[in-house]
Amino acid sequence: MGWLYVLLAAISEIIGVVGLKKYSQKKTVSSSLLYVGGFGAAFAFLYMSFKYLQVSVAYSVWIGVGTAGAVLVNMFFFGESKSTGRIVSVMLIVAGVVGLKALS
Repeated sequence: MGWLYVLLAAISEIIGVVGLKKYSQKKTVSSSLLYVGGFGAAFAFLYMSFKYLQVSVAYSVWIGVGTAGAVLVNMFFFGESKSTGRIVSVMLIVAGVVGLKALS
């Protein structure tokens, strides 16, 4: 159950990042709800995961998945650079997250 909460927290964080990007472009009620709601839900789900998982592992996986997801969303939907260095860096983040999950 803890890993499900971490996954939901990471997805919520990615939604929050999309809302933040949209809010920075045009300040609307819908973009602010996406922004605040996404990050609010992310923290709530992360907090719930602490009942099942070690804080250090849950937090690290949440940050890794959220960061990798946010980078990929920004690359594919908002036109950020798709350089080899960025792609390799995201792969390293994912490898680290997989390693933490495998060892916990």
